[in-house]
Amino acid sequence: MRPLTPADPAAIGGNRLLGRLGSGGMGTVYLARSAAGTLVAVKVIRADHAANPDFRARFRREVEAAGQLTGRWVVPVVAADPLAREPWLATPFVPGPSLAEAVGGYGPLPARAVRTLGARLAEALAQVHAAGLVHRDVKPGNILLAPDGPRLIDFGIARAEGAATLTAADAVLGTPGYLAPEQARTDGAAAGAPGDVFSLGCVLAYAATGHGPFGGGHAAAVVYRTVHDEPELDGLPQELLDIVLACLAKDPAARPTPDELGVVLGDDLPGPDGEDWLPPPLPRLIAERSTRALDLPAPEPTRIDAPQAPVRGLTRRRLLAAGAGLAAVGAPIAWFTTRGRARGTTTTPRELATLTLALQADLTGPGKETGQAHERGMKLAVERHNSRSDAAFRLGLRVADDGGDATRAAQAVKELAADPAVVALTGPTWDAAVPQLVAACATADLALLLVSVDSPETALSQPEWRTVCATRPAGDQFVLPVIDYLSRIRPVRRTGLVEDVEGGEPTWPLVRTLQQSPPSAGTVTTHRIPAGSSDFAGAARAMTEAGAEAVVFAGISPQRAAGLARALADAGFQGPRMGLQHLMEPAFLTGAGPAAEGWLFSTYFTDPQAVPAAAEFVAAHRAAYGQPPARWATEAYDAVGLLAATLAGLGEEGRDRAGVTRRIFRTAYEGLAKPLSFDSNTHVLTRPRTAHLYQVESGAYRYLGIYPDVSPASVR
Repeated sequence: MRPLTPADPAAIGGNRLLGRLGSGGMGTVYLARSAAGTLVAVKVIRADHAANPDFRARFRREVEAAGQLTGRWVVPVVAADPLAREPWLATPFVPGPSLAEAVGGYGPLPARAVRTLGARLAEALAQVHAAGLVHRDVKPGNILLAPDGPRLIDFGIARAEGAATLTAADAVLGTPGYLAPEQARTDGAAAGAPGDVFSLGCVLAYAATGHGPFGGGHAAAVVYRTVHDEPELDGLPQELLDIVLACLAKDPAARPTPDELGVVLGDDLPGPDGEDWLPPPLPRLIAERSTRALDLPAPEPTRIDAPQAPVRGLTRRRLLAAGAGLAAVGAPIAWFTTRGRARGTTTTPRELATLTLALQADLTGPGKETGQAHERGMKLAVERHNSRSDAAFRLGLRVADDGGDATRAAQAVKELAADPAVVALTGPTWDAAVPQLVAACATADLALLLVSVDSPETALSQPEWRTVCATRPAGDQFVLPVIDYLSRIRPVRRTGLVEDVEGGEPTWPLVRTLQQSPPSAGTVTTHRIPAGSSDFAGAARAMTEAGAEAVVFAGISPQRAAGLARALADAGFQGPRMGLQHLMEPAFLTGAGPAAEGWLFSTYFTDPQAVPAAAEFVAAHRAAYGQPPARWATEAYDAVGLLAATLAGLGEEGRDRAGVTRRIFRTAYEGLAKPLSFDSNTHVLTRPRTAHLYQVESGAYRYLGIYPDVSPASVR
């Protein structure tokens, strides 16, 4: 919980505000005291979201759905105003952690606690279903832990069975890893009460083992496993195995009802008013939070003072900025304001405030090339901003090197998040570090910009990702230039797809989308290369026998792609051959030799030397580092531009962390690599021009353009 800001109201709907429980792109949740003296959580939606009729209808539906429920294990709505300019609702305050926070911080629950959790959630679902509703998003983050039992919250996508959905026809409603197979296959219209039981089974598996039954990774891969694979239940206590397996039946009709679950799980358990059902230290954690909330004094009414003439010299903001400059010492941390100026300098002759951006990257480990590209791009962008005569503020850059090591990454983000001068963080530069940074930045209300790493689109709508701004699209958009090329530039009716099983999750969105949406509305023939196999000649033979006019390689190994390239050349295949950016390495060119010629690759990074608007950036990079920008340097440069535009759109007193996380998703910026603008509801990139196309020519990778602007004349 954080203190109220001067911009916060004193009360909402008669509820006196005490502090902030959280805030993000959707709005703010406050702790408040009602007129009756009870503690409530007040959820306020931003006015720009409320201006969307569909969003307001969904919010009104949440109020109506939760308002019908009175059971002990659900959190009801006690007051609301869905018609207000900024709609709000109030629910009883539950001081306990979410199940996700408890298991993530303290480990899996013992079997007896899981049985209690399941029995009481089954009772909650029975009440939900008896009211004619389906929750559709039962997951650890929507379950709060109280001293007497769990509480089910967030009915934002709940609806009456058989009611029409407000969501696009191809949307997947729910959270991958916890949604039922029938939700994944359709728009959710066919998902009824058994879908909530499936989700509860996933929750019980998570609570008992610390991981979901269908793994992690890209959302599309998790959904695929949910639909087609059996659950992974290693470590699940034997007494829970049959119950969880029954909940996770693929056939909805084969799953138990919540009432049946309650009987099986609740046998021999203490009543809700008996002994502690949670293991230590969770009861103590809940008690401490309750005590802190009850001890909060009623705040003074919000006061707005008349403006006074500014005092010359250091303001509090400048003092914080200067302190950050002095604190930025030590081997892994560096501080930059502009080239040629002493480090730590935070003022100019015009007495401008310095706002600190941060970068966390692998600068010395296995991914140092990508990390150094980020650092160089961001340094040059900071210098460019600070050289502007019309700049309303200066930028500083604090850099942390995590060396591609998980322990160092955790320590680095902890230090950066603790620095009050840092208003936004860019990074990491390697995929495995993303969860650590997401969690730390959510806790610190710090905007996190992802530039080169993968960001599952569905994750961006989750509460723990509320401060994450992904300037790189999700992995499922790699396929768009492939389909466009084989439909518009070199139309083919028969596409061959070689799936390298060793490629794993990064390739699954490509496989799934090609099979569902073949280029030119034709057909796709798939040949799988098993893990450990190198039978590329067999794959090439299968493609030619199927009459494939083009071949797409779904794999991530440059060496294995080179083996397929040689095999296709030996088989005399002359059609288009395509792959993803993972293959665009020197190893592919050297391994394939002449067979690499003509191969095409879909990527998320641009070649600034081929972009006229980037000429100044390229020249500055050559002058500073003696070479043109490497991959991702331009995208990192654009990240600073987006943040500068965000900060410029805020008033002087609003240029802080909360201001950035509130405004960045409403800021549009014309970057050198691509335009950057976001859906303010989902936080995903909104413009289609996000992926790029390259082709091997004379033993080198030549840039063709950005999708969908690639011209047929540019392809050779």
